[in-house]
Amino acid sequence: MKKFTLFLFLILFGVFMTNSCTEMHTHHKAKYVFLFIGDGMGQAQVNLAEAYRAAMDNKKGFEHFGFTEFPEVGFASTYAFNRFITGSAASGTALATGHKTNINRISMDPSGTKPLKTIAEKCKEAGMKVGILTSVSIDHATPAVFYAHQKKRDMYFEIGNDLVSSSFDFFGGGGFKSPEGEIDGQPVNLIAKAKENGFKYVNNLDDFLALDKEAGRVIAVPNPVTPSGAMNYVIDMGRNEIHLGDLTAKAIEMLDNENGFFMMVEGGKIDWACHSNDAATEIYELIDFAGAIDEAVAFYEQHPDETLIVVTADHETGGLSLGHGPTKYEAYFKLLQYQKMSEEKFTDLIGDFRKNLSGNAEADFEKMMGIIGENFGLGDPEKIPLDDKDIKKLKDAFTASMYPSGGDGADLTYTKYEPLATTVIEMMSDKAAVGWTTHAHTGVNVPVYALGVGAAYFSDYTDNAEIPQIIEEIVMEGVH
Repeated sequence: MKKFTLFLFLILFGVFMTNSCTEMHTHHKAKYVFLFIGDGMGQAQVNLAEAYRAAMDNKKGFEHFGFTEFPEVGFASTYAFNRFITGSAASGTALATGHKTNINRISMDPSGTKPLKTIAEKCKEAGMKVGILTSVSIDHATPAVFYAHQKKRDMYFEIGNDLVSSSFDFFGGGGFKSPEGEIDGQPVNLIAKAKENGFKYVNNLDDFLALDKEAGRVIAVPNPVTPSGAMNYVIDMGRNEIHLGDLTAKAIEMLDNENGFFMMVEGGKIDWACHSNDAATEIYELIDFAGAIDEAVAFYEQHPDETLIVVTADHETGGLSLGHGPTKYEAYFKLLQYQKMSEEKFTDLIGDFRKNLSGNAEADFEKMMGIIGENFGLGDPEKIPLDDKDIKKLKDAFTASMYPSGGDGADLTYTKYEPLATTVIEMMSDKAAVGWTTHAHTGVNVPVYALGVGAAYFSDYTDNAEIPQIIEEIVMEGVH
């Protein structure tokens, strides 16, 4: 009798444990999937933007974004197949395909000979619609890894050709970096080819706002773009320019259907701002990125049992820290409010200024200091006062920018960065207590936030290549 009782207990215990484990990981299939990738967005980038928001409201600590309060949070490693510190192509490939690859590969294996199928392609084959959105050029590494297969990320024309030849439904944000090229010796314009292949190409605000489901498949570039094909930095945007959240809302409208959709949204210029160590510009980009996620959350609230939202990054950029040696334990993030333009726009302003020097170096420097005070607050006693050491540093940088070769400044050879712009941006971080260790990527783990169907699978330490594998399970299989 005792043996039978023990046997029955073990059976019941086993059933209980099986049911408990199943309940922990039970989910329906996700019909709608959002994958948000903040390019270069480490945990410190998120924290800085949240701390800035709190400071601007005269609060201590952090004013959280909606996505940082998602119920499931984890971290992911980002290393590439052939290098610890990754790049956007390799890390993006991992996030898109579930496989590690070499630096610069676009959804190809490490040898560059075998294409790797992406989660977006699998969703399309399953009957879902697919949208790819970004604030940089649509043929840039991170968006490219979801639809293209090329040996090198700088094969922009070939990547763009993969885009216009795809069966995806909505591309939005930046334009093509290299829309002209040759195929089999014949000149090809990718925009013309896109139209031939059934895409509607939209490149102005009115036509973008007028888009509806009757438009069919769309490539939407509603804003003026930079020479690289990217959208403007948010800090530099005009009043009528479309933001990432506007793109996301329009994509939801266009893609919503009974078979569901997969959407990848990249905040691509978070990375660019961090390459420049431009703290204020990074904050604006991250706030804008968070606004796009809010659009997905609003959709989730209408479809809570069918939607999955995952937010992560491909890598961290800049080695950002909240705290800086000279300021010791004090933080002055609120000072970043005085910056009114990105380093990129200030660099252009300096170039124009250099063309119109008066010949009086002292007068020119005083004029430039007025511009710096107006656009950054530096030197304004009511905003960011400067000491003699600060003034000398700016003056030396001004001289290097205006007369780089000891001549008239016609040939700027000092660095790929404009000396004065770099110095001003560096000084803004120094004054605000923001630290940087590099202008490149780092190998630190990145955050992962998840909400909705199957979100619990992301509340752990994982690797970036596992993220699309988990998404595929949630979308294709489910557990019932």
